[in-house]
Amino acid sequence: MKEYTKNLIESFFLKFSDLQYLKESMEKSISLMTSRIQSGGKILICGNGGSASDSEHIAGELLKEFYIKRPINQEFGERLIEVYGEEGRVLTENLQGAIPAISLISQTGFLSAFGNDAKPELTYAQEVFAYGNPGDMLIAISTSGNAKNVCYAAMMAKALDVFVLSLTGENGGNLRKYSDVLLNVPETETYLVQELHLPLYHLLCRGIEFEIFGEER
Repeated sequence: MKEYTKNLIESFFLKFSDLQYLKESMEKSISLMTSRIQSGGKILICGNGGSASDSEHIAGELLKEFYIKRPINQEFGERLIEVYGEEGRVLTENLQGAIPAISLISQTGFLSAFGNDAKPELTYAQEVFAYGNPGDMLIAISTSGNAKNVCYAAMMAKALDVFVLSLTGENGGNLRKYSDVLLNVPETETYLVQELHLPLYHLLCRGIEFEIFGEER
């Protein structure tokens, strides 16, 4: 792990001292997820309600620049300019380095069709089955840890050798059983759990981003 990322994690857990017990789990998550992304893996994300919004938020931070600049590969940029001329230059100068992430809550047509035709609680599991490959990752978000559709998604992920990182409330609920890493914040009230999830996943996104695109200062 890069020194900057280590310092980032250290500073975070000094500020959020009540979450200190999650430090090792966060370090493990950033390291494992970075290596899987660099090996061609992608990140799938799911949750319900406010956690569905968090799923979208996380995908947004990963698909484009979040905290540091992410220029695209120079060789690829030169190829774009060579093939497309001035339009290739527009692409080269404006595209940003990306971390592949899919928010499973975004597939509106599929979600409504599968929910109507099959079993609604298996919608996320069906998407993990469709998208998931060994080497991928699932971020499963449930404030209680007991959301059936999120648990089924995690079960499918485990069956496919997809790494499961879960964000939950204090006791982890049923998701605890299906998680490779559990980030269970010390709250049980839904909105309080969500308020702690946000800084945690921002740290996760910043850590992965710097590990992949950052240069030591």
